[in-house]
Amino acid sequence: MTIDKTTSRKIHQGRNIKRFREILGIKQETLAFDMGVSQSSISDYESKETLDDKVLEKIAGFLKVPVEAIKNFDENSAINVIANTFNNHDHSNPQFASIINNSPNFNPLDKMVELYERMLQQQKEMIEKLERLIDKK
Repeated sequence: MTIDKTTSRKIHQGRNIKRFREILGIKQETLAFDMGVSQSSISDYESKETLDDKVLEKIAGFLKVPVEAIKNFDENSAINVIANTFNNHDHSNPQFASIINNSPNFNPLDKMVELYERMLQQQKEMIEKLERLIDKK
């Protein structure tokens, strides 16, 4: 059992896997297919508080996140750190005042192109997966 030393809270590795998977927009079925296991296996992993290191390494590899992130991520601590560190209304801390940008500057067209390119990449990956699935039959 992993315990976060700063808050003495238990880290639920399975819940962290689920959070990272959902943040990345990956369904259980997709992760299961990529890993060569059943969807129920992924569900079982996500329900366990601690997992075997080999399983964690395999899942982390497919999610492209560090194993340490799954082992140590505590959402409450992360929210507290962010809330206590970055306050847009208080620029009294010169260390952070310089990195806060109250008027973000971006071109909406650039964001659309970026989104389109990401969608094309995802479509290409989906086609490759489908072709591999067809080749297996």
